[in-house]
Amino acid sequence: MRDAWARWRGPLGVLALLAAFALVTALVTRPGTGGYLSAESTTPRGAHALAQLLRDQGVDVRPAGTVQEARELTGPDSLLVVAQSQFLADEALLRDLAALPGDRLLVEPVTQALQALAPEVGAGALTDVESRAPGCDLPAAVRAGTAVTGGVSYNPPPGARSCYGGALVSFSSGGRTVTVVGSGEFMTNERLADDGDAALAMNLAGTRPAVTWLAPSLPQAGAAEGKASVQDLIPPGVTWAAVQLLVAIGLLAVWRARRLGPVVTERLPVVVRAAETVEGRGRLYRSRGARDRAAAALRAAALDRIVPRLGLTADATPAEVVAALAVRTGQNAQQAGAVLYGAPPADDAGLMALARHLDILERQVSNA
Repeated sequence: MRDAWARWRGPLGVLALLAAFALVTALVTRPGTGGYLSAESTTPRGAHALAQLLRDQGVDVRPAGTVQEARELTGPDSLLVVAQSQFLADEALLRDLAALPGDRLLVEPVTQALQALAPEVGAGALTDVESRAPGCDLPAAVRAGTAVTGGVSYNPPPGARSCYGGALVSFSSGGRTVTVVGSGEFMTNERLADDGDAALAMNLAGTRPAVTWLAPSLPQAGAAEGKASVQDLIPPGVTWAAVQLLVAIGLLAVWRARRLGPVVTERLPVVVRAAETVEGRGRLYRSRGARDRAAAALRAAALDRIVPRLGLTADATPAEVVAALAVRTGQNAQQAGAVLYGAPPADDAGLMALARHLDILERQVSNA
């Protein structure tokens, strides 16, 4: 049992780590049901509750994620709600929105969207988002009473109605009613039950039988011309999937990696005789045609035996060895030098001849 545990604890540990990482990733990256002020979002920052209340009152709420969808859903007798306008930075998209018929409700519009969709209104100072009294005679605000408003305050055009300290401006332009609010907090699921938030939201968004609710969650720049980048087309979960895959590969590599321990001395399985080693090396030299290496080995071995017998040390120069050899054996110094230090043989016959000459020199030194 202990051996089985020792064998399986590594793989089980890796599987446990992978499972824990997958669980954490799933909790962190759990897909939401929409972004801020999205009619389909059930998060505290969404507006699904408001959309459901409008549907209960017979209003046809039509969520749209792109300008193209909003164009297809908007008609002359509908209200266009524009939220998340920071994702509508492209001028062509804003021109398309400005050309759509029907009334408009702009929620926290950025400067570009405000200039394109409500150019008569100027942005003012920032104010705190808090419970405020209407302070105006706009029926939608008067019936709602106090509401959580604020954010950006606006400078209204002539004839407009300004409520909640300038956080809500409503006016008529070109046969349509345009309403601009500086904060959409009163429309969110989290704040809808506070004060008169639900009443104000329904009074503003329920003025028409149909509502086109535009709340994009991704940048829409270039979409009108079909210029969406490849990065925009990649689903958000792909990045996390790649991270999980890299972590899994890393853990697998750690699990399967070799663990180097201390050096262990082991007995050789067999004992190879010296003659067999020499024969094996000779065959290797022959198979590769390495006559120069073979000749060098023969000469080195012969010198190791001859030099001590001549009374010389291992660091003796070739000239000293050849001179002592000539004196000892009477051999011609030039011939002895050619045998011991000459060029490597050009063929097998020359190698055999070199071996014979070295053997003769060694016997002469031994017998002298």
